[in-house]
Amino acid sequence: MWKQWLTAALLVVVAVGGAIMWRHLDTASAQQEGRRASVSAVDTVTPRLDTVRDAVTAVGSLKALEAVELTAEVSGRVVEVNLHAGERVEQGDLLVRLDDRQAAADLRVIESQLADARRQLERANRLRSKNSISQAQVDELRTAVDVAAAQRQAARIRLENHRILAPFSGVVGLSDISVGAYVTPGDTLATLDATDPMELSFSVPERFLGQVSLGQRVSGTSPAYTGETFDGELVELGTRISELSRSLPVRALIDNPEGRLRPGQFMSASLTLRERQALVIPEQAVLIRGDSKYVFIAEDGVAERTSVTLGTRMPGLVEVVEGISESDQVITTGQDRLSSGDRVEVKDSEGAVPENRFVQSLES
Repeated sequence: MWKQWLTAALLVVVAVGGAIMWRHLDTASAQQEGRRASVSAVDTVTPRLDTVRDAVTAVGSLKALEAVELTAEVSGRVVEVNLHAGERVEQGDLLVRLDDRQAAADLRVIESQLADARRQLERANRLRSKNSISQAQVDELRTAVDVAAAQRQAARIRLENHRILAPFSGVVGLSDISVGAYVTPGDTLATLDATDPMELSFSVPERFLGQVSLGQRVSGTSPAYTGETFDGELVELGTRISELSRSLPVRALIDNPEGRLRPGQFMSASLTLRERQALVIPEQAVLIRGDSKYVFIAEDGVAERTSVTLGTRMPGLVEVVEGISESDQVITTGQDRLSSGDRVEVKDSEGAVPENRFVQSLES
């Protein structure tokens, strides 16, 4: 008897469960039909084939391509100063002149001695042709001429050393030298830096070594000039990998035509490793559910869910390797409430993704 009651109870439970499930399915179906009947307003964008750059970022420091400390070669009192901090000078410009009157007088004395030695040698050569003087005397006078000529050259150098000229074109640094000051050999008068272009030194992680080559584009930014980028190119590669940081030291030349960058300045460097053409869309258009990545495309007033394969990305944009074409209208707003087959109305089409905005920055 109890078996009959148990069977009856089970039948009741099954019947009630089936009714509840049927009602749930019927409600879901009605909701689905209602959603399909409604029209969702969406915005779309057309994918664009644009240049995508893979770049590695690093921190570096600037230094002048050429830099020297201007020093005195001889002792003397300063009689002329053309040193103005921050002013650009050209190669050969006179920067400092010391009192050279004594050096000039010494040169004149030696030039007179050389002239007299030459006259004596000429007279001896004439006498030698008549055998009126020995060859040894002629040789002695010739040696005297050579010695006087060497002394004259040394005197000229001492005179020139009283004039400090710019060894190359550059920008003059700070100086405390003034007219009337007495300087001695080795005293620093000022600094001179060649600042256009500037040399930027930084390091590239070892794992990117196979992608680095001379001539690659380098751009730099500095906290001192927010929002500005300074362009250059890679010109030197180190020969050794640092065992401590596992990176390769490299150098780039950065354009500095206005002279705003200064030696020793901190700079963030971005080295372009590779450029390619790729299809890009706004990052907001992509939906991710677990391992699945997809977008919705508006086609003839209907939203179609499309799986995509993504490539590199940066804030705002993402590369699409597979899944869409340039002619598709990718939905960018409201797609999180859509299902495949829903009716949509495009209220605003933003056109194509703006050009020259996509750069992939790799971890350094």
